[in-house]
Amino acid sequence: MNQPVTSPKADAASAQPRLLLDSITCVFGTYTAVEDLHLKIMPGEFISLLGPSGCGKTTTLRMIAGFIKPTAGTINLDGQQISSSVTSLPPEKRQMSMIFQSYAIWPNMTIGENVAFGLHLRKFDKATIAEKVKEVLDTVQLAHLIDRYPAELSGGQQQRVALARAIVVRPRVLLLDEPLSNLDANLREEMRFEIRRLHDAFDFTTVYVTHDQSEAMVTSDRIAVMNKGRIEQIDAPYKLYTRPQTRFVASFIGRTNLVEGTCDGADIAFDGFTMPRGIFAQEDLPERGATLLSVRPQSVKIHRSEPQAGQHCVVRGEMKQRAYLGESWDYIVAPANSSIELRVAAVPSEVFEVGETIWLELDPLQMIPVV
Repeated sequence: MNQPVTSPKADAASAQPRLLLDSITCVFGTYTAVEDLHLKIMPGEFISLLGPSGCGKTTTLRMIAGFIKPTAGTINLDGQQISSSVTSLPPEKRQMSMIFQSYAIWPNMTIGENVAFGLHLRKFDKATIAEKVKEVLDTVQLAHLIDRYPAELSGGQQQRVALARAIVVRPRVLLLDEPLSNLDANLREEMRFEIRRLHDAFDFTTVYVTHDQSEAMVTSDRIAVMNKGRIEQIDAPYKLYTRPQTRFVASFIGRTNLVEGTCDGADIAFDGFTMPRGIFAQEDLPERGATLLSVRPQSVKIHRSEPQAGQHCVVRGEMKQRAYLGESWDYIVAPANSSIELRVAAVPSEVFEVGETIWLELDPLQMIPVV
């Protein structure tokens, strides 16, 4: 068995990225799909390009694959330039495998024949092909279906065949373009973990395109959130969620409340209440002037009686709306004498009635400034 590439954890000190996208721009006529994009991906790293339709994530993936030539900038693979506005290495010479939204597996070939296809093209001998096919089918848990045809498999099994065919050739980079979009919700959830399991088993450098934040959060080492052809923030999933840097990232990753305030040096005034500036993590707060804070629904606590404030802010309010979601309550609450409405998530046992007077507890360390 070939040795897997070094994981990003073991290779943290390496200065040589597997992929380097340097000032990549892609223009179609008068439309700029990707603009001045910079991205460094280390060997063995799993990166997701996440964003809404039209943000440039698939165009970026296709430039990496060699299907589209960049208008400006360069792409390097292991230190060697493979794409520029002048020259571009053909896709078949990049040692990459790509999985599309449609599985694109051959309906007239058995599962074993589908997986072996790329190995035949690379002129491996018959015994080596048989060994590699068995090894990868064992890994994706489909060895018992080796002689079946795609039409006899479920959607999830067909997706595993596509994954097996892509990884059996040991690509330097594995590219996935919204590979779970054709599956139902339950299968998508199952396959997220399967893709991460296979990544951990083979340690490929992986670039994954999706508009589904749950897929990105489950599978990725880092997520690059894209908007209008640019990367707004790239970070580990936990940091993206808890420390978003922009209004777009805060809104796109999970749900949030965006609350406007004004700093006067000592305090931050919101509509209907004031909080001391000193109890916030102040490094990102302006000394004076307007600020915008992201407040996650689960970071706000609701009480029937006034709690001890401590380092938190306690504000009287009213319950405006509620919805029971099974695993949680989704509440809409408003501070007294304020036009602000906050969405709050609470456990099923915390039952409040619409119109009830409540107390809101705000943790300033979970109120994150965004731009």
